Amino acid sequence: MAKIFTLAGDQPAAAATAATAVMALETKLAKASRTLVERRDPEKNYHKLERSALPALAPGFDWELFFAQLPLPATEKTVLVGQPEFFQALGGLLTSEPLADWRTYLRWHLLRQTASYLGRAFVDERFAFYSRKLSGTTEQRPRWKRVMAATDSAIGEDLGQLYVKTTFSPSAKAKALEMVKFHLEAMRGRIRAATWMSEPTKAVAYKKIDTMRTKVGYPDRWRDYTGLEVSRRAYVLNVLAGSAFETRRQLAKLGRPVDRNEWLMTPQTNNAYYEPTLNEMCFPAGILQPPFFDEKADDATNYGALASTIGHELTHGFDDQGRQYDWEGNLKPWWSDEDVKRFEARAELVAKQYDAYEPLPGLHLNGHQTLGENIADVGGLRVSYEAFKLATKGKKLEPVDGFTPDQRFFLAFAQGWRTNDRPEQLRLAVTSNLHSPARWRVLGPVANFPEFRAAFGCSEPVANATPIW
Repeated sequence: MAKIFTLAGDQPAAAATAATAVMALETKLAKASRTLVERRDPEKNYHKLERSALPALAPGFDWELFFAQLPLPATEKTVLVGQPEFFQALGGLLTSEPLADWRTYLRWHLLRQTASYLGRAFVDERFAFYSRKLSGTTEQRPRWKRVMAATDSAIGEDLGQLYVKTTFSPSAKAKALEMVKFHLEAMRGRIRAATWMSEPTKAVAYKKIDTMRTKVGYPDRWRDYTGLEVSRRAYVLNVLAGSAFETRRQLAKLGRPVDRNEWLMTPQTNNAYYEPTLNEMCFPAGILQPPFFDEKADDATNYGALASTIGHELTHGFDDQGRQYDWEGNLKPWWSDEDVKRFEARAELVAKQYDAYEPLPGLHLNGHQTLGENIADVGGLRVSYEAFKLATKGKKLEPVDGFTPDQRFFLAFAQGWRTNDRPEQLRLAVTSNLHSPARWRVLGPVANFPEFRAAFGCSEPVANATPIW
């Protein structure tokens, strides 16, 4: 922080004083914040308040002035406050801490968030801390790649139109949709086989599967970026213009019907998501590429590689968070009390399994912090394996390169996570990420997977964690 303040024009002594003030304020705000584990419970983080009640929650903050600057329409009478205790603490700090410290704090965050788009000295200093120090990264990505990422963030669907023309064919989309169909059928089978789940709860779970929407490849309607000015001015000003445009776009949704055709990722993104409030899965063209997917590859390879994608995202609809949303995306109870207890007992076994993993000496995974992702990893592998069996039912599958179809399924699954992590990155991930590190996203799911052990002639597991799905 002191180095950044110095680059921004402060003398070294003033920069050090500013950094100390910001760190003290950040620490107080952090102590008032919920932990990652506490923030994972949707019900406990849902607090609907009247807009008029906010001054009592955090006195000292001019809410209406803030909303006017956004601007938040006056017609919006209620708001959701995820962490009321944080805003209570904020209200106190606004009066107990000097105004000069708050100005320094806001100045710091402006510099922190824009450092990547300023001159080389700022860019290098940000990389030195956030990448080299925290993650162990030794080399910065080329500038063109960093600019491409900023373009993806600001006008991603314009970029996406160029991307899908060259990378994602109609036949690839049809193949991916067919795979999704078999995964949905496999998930129905897993629910049917869940002896711990009552029939009334199963009936609603089937309805959730039947109404789940799937988006593959790219949007049917591309986003309109009219109103966003991009010009040959300072790079950072174009980035800020993109951010302001997106804020206005989001605020414009207020009071309107939900657009269920909107994508929350750009087509070129190498990722996927399940959105519980919409009950939908999305698989961008960017992840439907080798090694995860190839329309010309055999089923064993494709289903194995996409176990960490289709199976994973589908299972998120029934993990410890996703299960709390119904088929319409509403946060409301639809499980019987006994079913909830049985689910939580099984989830606790998953948490215990991952608690035992030790990526670095003395540093264990936090099984409750990563619980939702671990449930999706373990259940996703099971769902994808059974989808693979459904897709190849009645087909004669031959070994390839000496590997059986089952072996190639699991090899493709593992190869999708093939990654090297430096110790710094591992430590950062364990302490701040809701996902387990890549290595344990393979070891965890296969640890108690009988078909994996049979395929490779492994001994029986020492401790058999009861699977949820």
